[in-house]
Order: sequence, then structure tokens, then C-alpha cells
Amino acid sequence: MNDSDSQSNVDNENTPSEGAVISGLLARPGDVLPGVIDLVPVTERPFFPAQVMPLVLATEQWLETLRHAHEKNNNILGLVYADAENSSSAAPDDFRPMGTACRIHQIHQQDDTLHVVLVGVERFSIRQWHSRERPFTARVEYFPEKSEDDTTEIKAYTTAIINVIKELLPLNPLYGEELKQFLGHYGPSDPSRLADFGASLTTASGTELQEVLEILPLYPRLEKALVLLQKELEIARAQMEIRKHVESEMQQRQREVFLREQLKYIQKELGISKDDRTAEVEKFRERIEALEVPEHALERMDEELEKLSILERGSPEYTVTRNYLDWLTILPWGKYSNDQLDLAQASRVLDADHEGLDDIKNRIKEFLGVGIMKGSVSGTIILLVGPPGVGKTSLGQSIARALGRKFYRFSLGGMRDEAEIKGHRRTYIGAMPGKFIQALKEAGTSNPVIMLDEVDKIGASFRGDPASALLEVLDPEQNHNFLDHYLDVRFDLSNVLFICTANTLDTIPSPLLDRMETMRLAGYLSSEKIDIARKHLLPEQLVGAGLRKRGDLSIDRAALRRLVEEYAREAGVRRLDKLLARIVRKAVMKLLEGESRPIRVRASDLEEYVDKPLFKPEKPRTGIGQVTGLAWTAMGGATLTVEARRVHGFGRGFRFTGQLGDVMKESAEIAYGYVLSAAEDLDADPAFFRDSMIHLHVPAGSTPKDGPSAGITMACALLSLCRGRKPAANLAMTGELTLTGGVLPVGGIREKVVAARRAGIKRLILPEANRGDFEMLPDHVARGIRVDFASRFEDVTALVFR
Repeated sequence: MNDSDSQSNVDNENTPSEGAVISGLLARPGDVLPGVIDLVPVTERPFFPAQVMPLVLATEQWLETLRHAHEKNNNILGLVYADAENSSSAAPDDFRPMGTACRIHQIHQQDDTLHVVLVGVERFSIRQWHSRERPFTARVEYFPEKSEDDTTEIKAYTTAIINVIKELLPLNPLYGEELKQFLGHYGPSDPSRLADFGASLTTASGTELQEVLEILPLYPRLEKALVLLQKELEIARAQMEIRKHVESEMQQRQREVFLREQLKYIQKELGISKDDRTAEVEKFRERIEALEVPEHALERMDEELEKLSILERGSPEYTVTRNYLDWLTILPWGKYSNDQLDLAQASRVLDADHEGLDDIKNRIKEFLGVGIMKGSVSGTIILLVGPPGVGKTSLGQSIARALGRKFYRFSLGGMRDEAEIKGHRRTYIGAMPGKFIQALKEAGTSNPVIMLDEVDKIGASFRGDPASALLEVLDPEQNHNFLDHYLDVRFDLSNVLFICTANTLDTIPSPLLDRMETMRLAGYLSSEKIDIARKHLLPEQLVGAGLRKRGDLSIDRAALRRLVEEYAREAGVRRLDKLLARIVRKAVMKLLEGESRPIRVRASDLEEYVDKPLFKPEKPRTGIGQVTGLAWTAMGGATLTVEARRVHGFGRGFRFTGQLGDVMKESAEIAYGYVLSAAEDLDADPAFFRDSMIHLHVPAGSTPKDGPSAGITMACALLSLCRGRKPAANLAMTGELTLTGGVLPVGGIREKVVAARRAGIKRLILPEANRGDFEMLPDHVARGIRVDFASRFEDVTALVFR
């Protein structure tokens, strides 16, 4: 087909319709190019002269432009690189100043897109815009390629570009196709076209390629194109290295798979091979032979092994059966650790791990002594009850260490699913045994020490009641035949030593509590906390911070005492440990800043290390209507001042404040009712209450208070107000009052006595029923405190108002 035929073919097509094709127009250097042409923006990369490239345009936006170029401009279209997201959103201000005039070679419309094949003809620059709306048109100036003498530099650059292209060809087959297209129209002896072609081969950014397009002098254009080609060569080499590495890895794996299959076949032919199923069956049988499995469990294992040997490995039931056998054969059937039945060794371990707690350690030694006498430690469930941080969990670890048993701990706090205790039924993939079977697997023996932490925080939901499920586990009469739903085979838990921990007994179900041996950890005295900090907490913090025990930091005993009494008054030692950690961290900072060793921390330095004290020294207030009581809190014991005041005399009334709980509100009502009804017997004027508004307050009002131990304290405050007499100085009391004047026993005697000692109070009034609790206190707690016991309120008044 000649040029005139091609031209007439295009002229007969006014507008390209769906599926229409315009073809046969080849660009020739001698063609006359129009001065005003239609422009189309391209946003990915610019178009170079002598380049053949397809272009996809939206029919709605660019059909008019193509029609105008076809009818008015002899199929010449200008492509200009634009700084925009896409061609449709490009505006004239986004157009770069230089582009490439192209001849439309072919148009094919499909659906809403136009597929256009373009052939680059010549560079141009935009001189004047004729239309800044679509179709974009502008007057342009062309820059035809000028023939230049082949200087040495140009030949060198041309050769270098050709060599780089040769190196690129083996790395990417696509370069070969583009090179064939180029050589079909031009030769390597055309340096200008070669520079443009070399730049178009690269994957450089559109901005870098536009820089090449805008360079008109040949020498710098060749130089820029060579730089881009060198970068492309480095990228291609790196890609080839990555591809070779990946292929090598894949070939190695394929080779291993192939060799493994060959090995299996050879072993099978020689009669020495075992398939995976046979190997697993033999593995389970070897496990069984190493265990002392009861008859009923052995029968179940044989049944499951027979089933496993006939199932297909790809079936879901095979996986379920295999996992079940794995659990059955990995449990420590008949495996027991040898107990260290040495009471002296147990005492040394307990004393080394814990400071104070003599009563608890004696109870534990009694329990271990009985086990030593009968030859085995089992059959009892220990419940350690106490505030947080008093050492319940570490006591359990010490018991395990004293006996030489494995230790396993898990928390029951928030547990709401019965299956966590007794396992999931094997009705679905992913079912598992309960926590106790998992503990035995982890421990590897049938007689570990299992600690059930936070037993008072166990929950319940629609999935069941875990607390009820624990009844079977923690009952010595039942747990020798414990049945886990997953195993469906009974396992003997009677040799396991269970130790439970709780902060309070109120939320533990009575049937569960009845199965436990309760041991109360009341908390530590100030002297015990100081010893714990000095012997245990501080050395651990120093080691954790990379300091020497004595050469880097020393804390005075007076500083430790102030830290305990003014910063960490709780029953446990967790806050004390955190405060010591803060001191150590600040000491480390001082050492790193160059301060001399050792750093000494005195009592007066504490505010620099741990801020201001949280607690002020307790000074009991005395006066008419003011009586000091004793209270138990989660942080230990505390003194509590109860205040009574006559507000006015315009009418009878009684009110109480201080954020009191329901129990304390009842105590206040009972105290007021008893004093009012027995005023004459208590040497008080009944007329005082007839027209008086009485206000009872328990500071501080922001702290919630509750408990049944403030009855006699409130009654004494009201009686002091009515009589107009001050109560005895340096005196505190605790006890509940009945409506008939009886004094009932209360709890937390040890903590309350410690609080009185801390406040400097030397006289206490306690209920007669608590005499035994006081007499059981260690000597260093009760020493120096005078205690009077009362069974009636008259006994209390005789002591308070002497």
C-alpha cells in the first residue's frame, strides 16, 4: 500500500466508530507538519521521536481531539508530558513546554476507550495556546534533527550506548523486541535516534525522560541517555540476581522432594521402609511401653491405634484420632517425682524465701510433717488467703521446692467456661483437654504442685460454672477418678498437691471452701517489711539494674522505715518493691552522670527519689465526741477517728456522713438507738437527745468505709458528746455492738494491733471473744500494748470514762 492509498483510506472515515480501524499511515521525514496541532497530555512517561507506542484514551474526552487531528491536521497529534494524575484531569498549566509530534497510525474503538497506535515524528515546543479547553490546540515550533559530524566523543558515546543495550538484551527479552522495531526503521549510525531510543528503553521516571526530550544538543543528550541506561543495567542485574537466587532455592527444594520420594521407593522395594501412618503408630506404641498405663486406659489406646492404622491420612478423622492419641500417650501415666521428705530442709527453704509469716510457715511445716510421717504428701488442698503482695504465690513455689516437685501455676480469675477445667468434648477439630491435664503434660509427673491462683475471682456464664467443676478436682474422695471430657479416660489426681490463693473468702462457694485447708496471711509488720526490703527486694533490684550489692548504692535503715511507714503501708510489699525500683533507677542515672560511689540514700533524701509521702503520721485526735477506732483495710490495719457533734437544739434528729457502707450505717443506727434507750443506765441525760440534731462523721469523707467493727466506737462518741466528757487518752477500740449492749467479735485483730502500734497507741479495747486471737499474736507484735477485753458496753464505758 502506497502513501496516497493510505491517505485516501483515512479521508473516507469521518469519525472512527466502534470497532473501526485506521491504519497504513507511516511517518516519513519529509512530511510537512502543521503549525497548529492538537495536543494530548500523557502522565506516565513522555513520547520520543521514532518511537512506536500504543495509547489508550477515553472516548468521551478525546474523540473530538482525534477527529480534529484526522480532519484538519493530516493525522498529526502532539503528545506532551503533563504533571497530573491522569490525562483527563490535566490542564494547560500542567503541560511541559516540549513534546513530540506523532502521526496517528491506527485507531481502534472498543467500548468506552480508544486504542491508538502512534509513531513519533519530531520534537516541538509550545509557543502559543489557541484553545485551552478540549480539544487542546496550540501553535508549535518544530526542532528537526540536524545532521552533525561524527566527532570522536559522539562515536564514543554511541558505542557505549550500543554496548549497554547489548548487555541489557540477555537480562530482559522485552528489550530485544523493541530493538528489532528500532532497527527496522533506523540504524545504530544515527546517534540522535539512538539516544532517544536508549532513553525510552529505561524504566526511569517521567521527569528524567522529559529532561532527555528537552535536550536539543546531541552531545549532552547522549550523555544523559547513557547515564539512564547504566542505571537500568544495574537494576536489571540486581533483578537477575534475585531471580537466580529464587530459582536456585526452588530447584533445591524440588531436588530434595524428588530425592526423598526416590528414597521412599527404594526403601519400600527393599522392605525397610515405613509410611508415615505406620511410623506414627509405632511411635505411639513406644510411648505406651515406657509408661505404666492402667488397664482401662490401655484398652482405649489399643482401640484408637487400631482405628488410626486403617484411616486415610488425608481424612479429618485421622487428624482428630492422631491428636487424641498424642495426648493419651504423652501424659505421665505412672511417673512420679521422689519427694524430699526432710523437715529441716523444708524449714530452710521457707526461711530463705520468706521473711516473717512465722505462723503460716509453722502451719505449712505441720502439714509437711504429717506427709513425712505417712510417707507421702497428698490428700489436702491448701488455701492461702490474704491481701495482694503478701507472698501467696511465692509460698506455693517454696512448698514445691521444699518437696522437690514440679510446679505449675494457672489463674482462675475471670474463667467462665467449664471446659477450661474439664476439657472440651471431642466433637470438633481443635478440642483440647482442660487445664489440669495440660498441667500434668507440662510437669511431666503425676504428682506436681499445681497452684490455682485467684480462686475467689472465678466466674460463671451460659457455658457452665467452673467453680462447680472444681468440686470434683479438689475433693480427695473423688479426684482419684478424675474424668476429663476430652480424654474420656479417668486419671488419678490424688497425688497432686493443690494450692489455691484468694484475697477474700466471701466470693468462694461454700461447698468449694469446705474442701480446703484455709491459711490466712494477714500481712507484714513494718519491721518485717524492712527486713524483706533489705534482704530480698533491694538486692534483686540492684542485680536487675547491673549494680553491685554494696559498692554502688546503700539505703539507710531509717530511710527504709520511713519508706515503709509513709509510702508503702499496704499489707504486702508490691508497692515497696516498686518504690525501691524507682530509687535504684535514679541512683543509676546519678552514677551515669558521674556522681561518686557509693550513693547513700538517707531518710531525708526520700522526697528527692520518690516524691512526697502518701501517708502522714497518724496522731489520734482526742476531745469531747471524738473516739479512736481500729479498722481493717485491703492495705492492712488503720486507725479511724469517729466524731459526734450537736448541730442545733431545734428538733430531734440523727445523721451520719463519711461515705459509709450499708453495714456501717446499720452500726451507726444501732449505736444511736442503744445510747438513746439506755441513757439513764449509762449516766447520761435522756433530755439531751430530745431536742438535739446529732451529726456523726467518720473522716475522711472521700474514702469508702464499711465493715462490722465500729459499733462500740460510735456509741462511745455519742456518749462522750452527751456526757460532755473527753474519753481516755491514748486509747483505741474495735468491736460490734448489739441493740441490747453486747459486744460482738470482729476480724483482722493482728492488722489492727499493728496499726495501733504504728500510731503510738498503748491501750486497746477488744471484744472478749477475740481474746484467743490476741493471745496467738507473736510476742513482737503484742509487746508493750495493754489490752482490755469487754463483753458488754458497760465494760467499755468503765474503761473509756474512768
